Amino acid sequence: MPRLTTQPITEASGQAAQLFTAIKAAAGMVPNAYANMGMLSPVALESVLHLDGALRKSSLSAREIEIVKLAVSEKAGCDYCLAAHTLMGKKAGLDNQAMLGARHGSAGGDEKLDLLAEFARGLVGTRGTVSAALVERVRAVYSDAQIVDTLLAISAITLTNLFNRVNDTVVDFPPAP
Repeated sequence: MPRLTTQPITEASGQAAQLFTAIKAAAGMVPNAYANMGMLSPVALESVLHLDGALRKSSLSAREIEIVKLAVSEKAGCDYCLAAHTLMGKKAGLDNQAMLGARHGSAGGDEKLDLLAEFARGLVGTRGTVSAALVERVRAVYSDAQIVDTLLAISAITLTNLFNRVNDTVVDFPPAP
């Protein structure tokens, strides 16, 4: 049960109502995380949506973005984001092995994606103080722009991880394996 005050989206007005209308048109539903965040702070929800929109235009593929989000969500222990991004990862073409590998640091079947997940987990696990050797390994297969866009993906998912952990948002997606 959510810890923060929640209201049905039917009671939304102003900016929150506009955001919910756009989300429902695009996704067919307003996920609980967006509904809860938007009712409390439309500014925060709008920021999340803008970050995700920027990521879609970034140098990272949809598969790479989902690998990063899964790796970070596992480190954060966010069941909501793990469920949501497992679904999004499937839509992006990732199989269960790749997604579980990203989450748990095991081989996912694609060395490049495995390295990206290792980098994301390392950044989150060390508060950004990763070794020069890891950065060089990543730079051998990813551009500097992709490294910066990885940081953007981590920033975007960290906000939703934190919100869902504080709020204890009810998961409205199939649970992640």
